[in-house]
Amino acid sequence: MGRRKKASPWRWRIAALLLLAMLAGGAWLWWHLRHWTPAEDAYPDQGAYLAALNVAANIRTLRALGASFVYIHASSGADGTQPAFAAQFEAARATQMPVGAVHLYDPCVRAGAQSANFVRMVPRDPTLLPSVIALDTLADDCTERVSEAAVESELMTLINQIENHEGKPVILKVSRAFEDRYGLARRIERNLWLTRTRMEPAYAGRPWLLWTANEALVSPASEEPIEWVVARP
Repeated sequence: MGRRKKASPWRWRIAALLLLAMLAGGAWLWWHLRHWTPAEDAYPDQGAYLAALNVAANIRTLRALGASFVYIHASSGADGTQPAFAAQFEAARATQMPVGAVHLYDPCVRAGAQSANFVRMVPRDPTLLPSVIALDTLADDCTERVSEAAVESELMTLINQIENHEGKPVILKVSRAFEDRYGLARRIERNLWLTRTRMEPAYAGRPWLLWTANEALVSPASEEPIEWVVARP
């Protein structure tokens, strides 16, 4: 019987080098995606969205990084609030940075309770940016079944109530999962805020006004990642 041929040492070396190159490339891509923001010449108006952070972000540092506006998570559903909202809101006002508020829509809760929660958190002020309703949570986990028609109906009621409070049209921040399920971005005529890291999103079927270009930007402004947002030129 013949002996099994041993693998040539140079083949092991090449395999090891290829593996090392793949690991290095993956690490670089991971680092790049976490620190990437779009070019300012393509998107001059850039800003940040401070979602449900557990720590405060430094608004002055955001401005130094190139943010010209900031949105802050204010409320969700009927009773959810962001504890840091008031402090972050006043910090943005102190730097004269345009600021707006975001409400997370809960399809399991009636619109009246949600708008009351939002109004408790967000003052009526014509200098604020248009308020945002974030559409991400599906009705799958509601204790009682909520039809797609009811999701749309309550959302329209909430839109009208917040717009009556603010005196200007809201912006709808629509996730891909929400749009795939309900298709409301195509039917409700409000400006859109879409999300897709690194690549322009097209899942709403019509142009966006705001785009989360990096869903988890690592920056000196916060110990936690933030959303980096650009406005359509």
